[in-house]
Amino acid sequence: MASRRGIVWRLLRWVAFAVILFLLLPYLITPLYAVINPVSVPMIGRWLTGQRVERVWMPLSQMSPNVPLAVLGAEDGKFCTHRGIDFGELKAAIREADDGGDARGASTITQQTVKNLFFWQGRSFVRKVLEFPLALWLDLVLTKRRQLEIYLNIAEWGPTGEFGVEAGAQRAFNRSAANVDASQAALLASMLPNPYRRDAKAPGPGLRRIAGIHQRRMSTMKGLDSCIARP
Repeated sequence: MASRRGIVWRLLRWVAFAVILFLLLPYLITPLYAVINPVSVPMIGRWLTGQRVERVWMPLSQMSPNVPLAVLGAEDGKFCTHRGIDFGELKAAIREADDGGDARGASTITQQTVKNLFFWQGRSFVRKVLEFPLALWLDLVLTKRRQLEIYLNIAEWGPTGEFGVEAGAQRAFNRSAANVDASQAALLASMLPNPYRRDAKAPGPGLRRIAGIHQRRMSTMKGLDSCIARP
């Protein structure tokens, strides 16, 4: 009996060690992404299941300036002022849910980057709990410019394994992300919530309307890209 108890306790210790290592590993890896170009969990998932993955890393300095401007306006207008989590937007989303309204997303680009780099997709309270402190850590150890560069190179931009804005622009417009104009950048940004249902290659009236909103934000929201000034 004592021998069995010892085996159980050793097993529990190993399980606890594995869980702690799993939780700490993203914090240890994140600083390396200042110089290493990462891949995302969805990319890895597609590789493991034999599905197509198309990604060509493009430095932010080589992208058309329309791209980051459109994505910031569409996804995270306060990117340059928050510290990884937009608590004001989060509180507003919680209030709307408490009032019986439709739940809306309040994730920042930093949080979306963390989710794509380390976690599973879809809505999950557990994932959110794990994601919040890691988003604060990512914002602490990586510059805003590097965060956005990573996000633009790991976001899913097409229904058949297109990851990163270069693959997305090539698929949608048959041109490099270095050469997209403001309207094309706005269309690409409009795809990000759901690249399986929104297609910049064949945009319908609804998608064009959304892209038009994003394009207007690019010119009216001052300071959108103030934290990612080119070096």
